[in-house]
Amino acid sequence: MQNYQLVLASTSPYRQQLLNKLAVSFITASPQFDETPLEHETPIELVSRLAKGKAESCHVEETALIIGSDQVCVIDGRIIGKPLTEQKAIEQLTQQSGQSIQFFTGLAVHNNLTKQTEVKVDTFTVHFRSLSQQQIESYVAKEQPLYCAGSFKSEGLGIALFERLEGKDPNTLVGLPLIDLIDMLHNQGFEVL
Repeated sequence: MQNYQLVLASTSPYRQQLLNKLAVSFITASPQFDETPLEHETPIELVSRLAKGKAESCHVEETALIIGSDQVCVIDGRIIGKPLTEQKAIEQLTQQSGQSIQFFTGLAVHNNLTKQTEVKVDTFTVHFRSLSQQQIESYVAKEQPLYCAGSFKSEGLGIALFERLEGKDPNTLVGLPLIDLIDMLHNQGFEVL
């Protein structure tokens, strides 16, 4: 059995916190990959390509399993990125109020020894409460979810925005589907337990 170094191809503190849940040793690397969406790309195609590209763009000297992930939110059939400003976050949450919104999270595990990459996509549906403008503005001011797809942090106060959540793995919503990741690592001979 090969002894693999685990590498998280992300500088996101949220993804690092999620991977820490598995109590495995890992290092992080900053992926060097253009994340610009391609014309006519579906959400599933986009997150699959970006997760794979991030994982394969990180060059590590030792034998490694490199984990890439990417997430998008889809509102009214349109792919929505990170808001980056308070005003944009307020606009996104206003659009989501009272709606059911889908999130697509791509996950890739690249084996730099075999040069093989496995990719999966997990979907998650968020059912939002009907929110007042004041509730939305208050939330954005308190939590500043400017670098989060969908403009919320479900692991924090963002939970107050929802009526219910629907999906296989709550970690998917934060940005790293751990249930799928455990299976993908197992496929490479890396056992979490």
